[in-house]
Amino acid sequence: MQRFLIALLGLLCSLPAAAWNGAGHRLVAVIAWQQLSVPTRQFVAHALAAHPDHPRWVEHAGGFGDSAIFAEAATWADSIRNDPRYHDEGRGDATPLLAGRFDSRRHRDWHYVDVDATGHPVKGELDQQIKRLSRLLGQTTEPLEITYALPWLAHLVADIHQPLHVGRTDDDGGTRFAIENPFKRRQPFTTLHAYWDDLPGSSSLRGRRLQREAARLIGERRPPPQGDADLWRLESLRLHAIVYPQQVGSLLPIIDASFQQRAQATAERRLAEAGYRLGHLLEAGLRQQVSRETLKD
Repeated sequence: MQRFLIALLGLLCSLPAAAWNGAGHRLVAVIAWQQLSVPTRQFVAHALAAHPDHPRWVEHAGGFGDSAIFAEAATWADSIRNDPRYHDEGRGDATPLLAGRFDSRRHRDWHYVDVDATGHPVKGELDQQIKRLSRLLGQTTEPLEITYALPWLAHLVADIHQPLHVGRTDDDGGTRFAIENPFKRRQPFTTLHAYWDDLPGSSSLRGRRLQREAARLIGERRPPPQGDADLWRLESLRLHAIVYPQQVGSLLPIIDASFQQRAQATAERRLAEAGYRLGHLLEAGLRQQVSRETLKD
C-alpha cells in the first residue's frame, strides 16, 4: 500500500498545473462581456480579429457571435502550452514570431504567483502582468499590442481568482497536494489544484449552455468591489483557510460532501467576481481607445 501511495503521488504531482478549465475561463469572459458597452464590445471584437489565432476562435465559437469568440480567446493562454508554434523560455530553441510579430513565448510564469509564509510574492508574475497589461490598454498607440494584451488579460484575471493560483511555496499551489475525490469515480485520485481547476464543470461548455450558466451566475451575484490585482491576490490567499480538505480518507485527504458543496459555492463566487472585474477593467482601460475610434467614425 505504501509503495502504491508513493507511486500515485509521483504520478499526480508530475501533471502540469493549468488554471480554471475551459469552462471556467469561458464563463468569466461571457460575464465580462455582459458588462461592456456596445462601443467597447465592437472595439474588442475588432482588435481580436487581428490575432493570428482568431480563425480558430471563430470556429470553436460555433456561430454564437462576438461574446463566444471572446470566450474562446480567454482560453488561448492555456491552449498554447502544447502548441509547437510557441516555446518556453530557456528550454530548447525559440520559435519564430507569429504574423504581426506576436510574441511566441508561452510565459508559464504569468499564470501564477506563489507567496511565502508571510504572504509576500516570491515566484511567478500573475499579479504584475495584470497590472502591466492593464496599463498598456490605455497607453499604447499600437493596435496590435491591444490585440495581444486582450486574450492575456481575459485569462489572467480569471487565473488570479482561482485560489490556488496564488499558491503556497511548500506545495506549489496544490500541485503537490494529492487528494481523493469520490465524486469523480473514473478518476478519484488527483491533485488539489486540478480539483479546483475543474469545479466550473465540463471543459467543453460552450454555446447556449455556456450563455445560460453565465446568466445564472450573474443573476445570483451582485458586482463585487472592483479593487485591483493586489486585492484579488490577497482574496485568493485568504481562501487558503478553506480550500484544503481536512477529512482523511483511506490513503489521502478526501473530498467529503460538505467540502464539495462549499468548494463549488466558492468557485462560482470567484468566477462571477472575476467576470465582473474583468468587464470593468476592460471598459475603463479601453475608454480612451474607444473614444478615439468613435471620433474617427
